[in-house]
Amino acid sequence: IEQYGEEIHYADRYHDDDHEYRHVMLPKPMRKFLPEKPYLMTPREWRSLGIRQSIGWHHYHIHKPEPHVFLFCRERDYQTKYPN
Repeated sequence: IEQYGEEIHYADRYHDDDHEYRHVMLPKPMRKFLPEKPYLMTPREWRSLGIRQSIGWHHYHIHKPEPHVFLFCRERDYQTKYPN
């Protein structure tokens, strides 16, 4: 998994009035590390795949045609509202 770390693509963030969103695309060869039946992963699980993001992001949706694309969301202005 570590060998693919630099190939993980983090799309630009976008938002609505309440939430911030981001898509993270794993390289297609990493599909072999994904569960056979996709499910919403915990931060510990998606971080174990090499995905690196700040605290507050939640895996909120599965794009069935492309299981290597992870869809994340978090409360808008999360880092301002909940500083470390």
